[in-house]
Amino acid sequence: MRPRFLFLAFLLRAGPAPAGDSALPTPHEAVRIASGDAREAAPRAAQAQVSAGGREAARRAAQAQVSPAEILDWPPPYVPARQVSGTIRIWGHGAYAQAQDFIEGLTRAWEDGFRRRQPRVDFENRLHGTASAIGALYAGTGDLALMGREIWPMEIDAFKEVFHYPPTGVDVVTGSFDVRNRGYAIVVFVHKDNPLSKLTLAQLDAIYSADRRRGGRPVRTWGDLGAEGEWRDKPVHRFGLPIARGFADFLEQVVFLGGRKWNPDLREFADQPGSKGGATDGGQQLLNELARDPLAIGYAGLVYRHPDVKPISLAANEGGPFVEPTMENVLNHSYPLTRMITMFLNRAPGKPVDPKLLEFLRYILSAEGQQAVLREGRGYLPVLAPFARRELQKLEN
Repeated sequence: MRPRFLFLAFLLRAGPAPAGDSALPTPHEAVRIASGDAREAAPRAAQAQVSAGGREAARRAAQAQVSPAEILDWPPPYVPARQVSGTIRIWGHGAYAQAQDFIEGLTRAWEDGFRRRQPRVDFENRLHGTASAIGALYAGTGDLALMGREIWPMEIDAFKEVFHYPPTGVDVVTGSFDVRNRGYAIVVFVHKDNPLSKLTLAQLDAIYSADRRRGGRPVRTWGDLGAEGEWRDKPVHRFGLPIARGFADFLEQVVFLGGRKWNPDLREFADQPGSKGGATDGGQQLLNELARDPLAIGYAGLVYRHPDVKPISLAANEGGPFVEPTMENVLNHSYPLTRMITMFLNRAPGKPVDPKLLEFLRYILSAEGQQAVLREGRGYLPVLAPFARRELQKLEN
């Protein structure tokens, strides 16, 4: 039994809920129990409150005689529309030099579950890394391209150069809330003494981009972002992760609306050579420096923490709503900087999807496929029912 499920069993033995407390755990508490608190990660003091909440949620689940997983709004179970046959070739994201499993174990769990319902389908995996995924698709050597990051514009252009239409992307996994190397949600941080607690994506675009495609005014001081009093005329110091990494590609697509020009005042924080997490990661260095500079703003993830900085809420639109970076808001996709893991396939406009690929994607986006994410995803989060339906609609004729 994996450590995280031993920990889950411990939580469920924690004892009855207080008298009169029969409420079920919320969805984010359920995921926290099954994949968040129990993940294999170094303990940190900031998790104490989260762990306490997880124990209480587990007590309520035990009293109600349900498992945490039952609380979530799963897609419907997989029912084959037809029996299919053939080999499905998957290229892309997987494991690092056979030493660290990012998503290969989950992919194999999907394949094993699918073969129990579709025994005439075989799989050929080439999970060498995301860089190989789209190339295999337009070269005709792969059927599905599994991405560990957002697709690059140049990859779309290369595919279109061959086929004259873009690849079709289907989101199959929600990125993690706060687990390293699992597509964690991007979070914006300011110093704890900063009076601001929320920003719009237009304001974030005006801070970090040079083009300001969202139409915001240039940002030079905290007063430009709405701060008053002594903060009004103080300059904004921009911190971020290296723009050569996938985090920047995500922000360019989601926040900059495709713009690729960054404010030249950006100060970048890179991982130290060989960093495998913790103090040597660029994200933690960024927060440490932000704690020393009250005029700074930075983006990283809740993988990293510091008591003297705070995350802020974000709104996709000018009028809100402003959404906090919480596990529940990542799980329900209301947090604007939630990231997704996507599979791409070659589907010509107006043409049906290859039946074996359609059935496999239907399985992945079923209850069985998404419950496997909770078991085998090592921090990745499932795609719940409303979003699974939306993704499957992309495959309809």
